[in-house]
Amino acid sequence: MTAAAHVPVLAQEAVAALAIRAEGVYVDATFGRGGHTRLILAQLGARGRLIALDRDPDAIRAGALLKDDRLTLVQSPFSRLAAVLKDAGVEQVDGVLLDIGVSSPQLDDAQRGFSFRWDAPLDMRMDPGSGLSAADWLATAAEGEISEVIRTYGEERFAKSIARALVAARQIQPVTTTLQLAGVIAAAVKRREPGQHPATRSFQAIRIYLNRELEELSAVLPQCVDVLRPGGRLAVISFHSLEDRIVKRFMRDESLGEQAPPRLPIPAAMLKPGRLKRIGGAHHASEAEIAANPRARSAVLRIAEVVA
Repeated sequence: MTAAAHVPVLAQEAVAALAIRAEGVYVDATFGRGGHTRLILAQLGARGRLIALDRDPDAIRAGALLKDDRLTLVQSPFSRLAAVLKDAGVEQVDGVLLDIGVSSPQLDDAQRGFSFRWDAPLDMRMDPGSGLSAADWLATAAEGEISEVIRTYGEERFAKSIARALVAARQIQPVTTTLQLAGVIAAAVKRREPGQHPATRSFQAIRIYLNRELEELSAVLPQCVDVLRPGGRLAVISFHSLEDRIVKRFMRDESLGEQAPPRLPIPAAMLKPGRLKRIGGAHHASEAEIAANPRARSAVLRIAEVVA
């Protein structure tokens, strides 16, 4: 799939979840290649406004081709959502859309180093101008740190064996390419899951760790609720169980509101009420969408509305 052909997963469902008003103000916090942005703009009137964010400079360059006075495009991690809106002179919005994780153009660009389908420099940064590359991190990280990252973010049962193999390999020569890393991991994994390359979980784990993806998600969710006006919608698409768990728990906790400590007779009126109302349960891609795009299989859309 090329960047030009990129179609976001659950696109129609996610944009419909925002219940767009023609004159409303909306945020696409993960611009990617503008799939959601274009759908939102198509429903906005002349006085509507859309603020789109992405930390990937390639996404910003692609977005520069989208000429629309209603669109403000900002290079920024979405953990800075509140600050970006303040800089744009926006106090409240009617909807926020988050499409979490790596995008198809990032995976399909060999030089970004996200995939082991090609031999390429081992980078994995969503913003190549910020932070350590995967090669730099693997060159210095302790064996225990590598093991913990792969176990925690990849849910990989052979994390210790993989970490041990990587430390041994780098003593012979630096691990600097995607196929080199994949080969070391494949040799260290004793049993392989049917249909899955043995390096899949480790690549995912290293990417999530280097880009602080779970921390970014945990940071932005409260900001979304803070900036949404009463009745505003939050729609979040995730592709990994760890991400979806964070979103599910956040929406659940924000819908329950403040809870009294066990066995303490605190009147309900003294507790802060919930700020969110969940809209339905988990939404998944249709069989037709999965057949057209296998990456849609793991997608989960969750929707919530700020209580008026």
